[in-house]
Amino acid sequence: MLSTIFIATCVLEVVVILLLTFLPRLGTVGKDLIEACRKAPYLDIILLIIIWVPWLGGTLLGGWLGFLTSLGGQLLVMQSWVFLHELAHPEAAKSPRIARFLSQKFGLWKHYLALWTTALSLPVFFVIRFAEVFIYPPLIWLVEFPAYDNSEWVTVSRQKFEGLVGHDLIWCLYCDWMTGVYSLGAEMLRNVESFWCPIRFYDGKKCENCKIDFPDLEKSWVPIDGTMEDVEQVLKEMYDGPYRSWHGHPERKED
Repeated sequence: MLSTIFIATCVLEVVVILLLTFLPRLGTVGKDLIEACRKAPYLDIILLIIIWVPWLGGTLLGGWLGFLTSLGGQLLVMQSWVFLHELAHPEAAKSPRIARFLSQKFGLWKHYLALWTTALSLPVFFVIRFAEVFIYPPLIWLVEFPAYDNSEWVTVSRQKFEGLVGHDLIWCLYCDWMTGVYSLGAEMLRNVESFWCPIRFYDGKKCENCKIDFPDLEKSWVPIDGTMEDVEQVLKEMYDGPYRSWHGHPERKED
């Protein structure tokens, strides 16, 4: 059973990689398809297929050993792709590289251990993405929160950067996707916080730290020595009009 899981995982990964590789060579239709695949929601579907389908299938068929086997198949295919991609672009592989510089600065094993440590956060970002797709949308209907075009946030595009190959490319694409997911989640959370809880924190250091992601904290949230009447007044001022976005959102400044 484990060998079947491993082979099936490898075949699935290779098929998806080949499709994404050769789509741009199919003319205008292929280029349009690959362009669609680099953005949500099609990007979500691709990630679901190459990451979650093997994990879920392996777990259902073989438990934890099945999951680890599917993970091993994914890692083998990824590392094989890295090797072949660098082999196909020898000049870029020998040119300045992110991995080479950081490995020289911090040591090979420290750099790679730190890099793979970041991979452990992958499920966390999938949870955030799940919330963006399934939890935030009801708020659009229930309390008229602003809708967002996910394809403007959850995308990958660093594959277009010249000279980025193999190892550097695969990890930069991971960060590319991850930062988009985080940024969209932060934007949605700004709406939630300013709508339901426009009150500053008693902890001054927390206020200082959080004002970067929540600009309303300093500009419109009620100070700690305020009253609930002040809170209600802020809500009246900010939400009696047509907008439900966070208070400092650019759309509020257009009028």
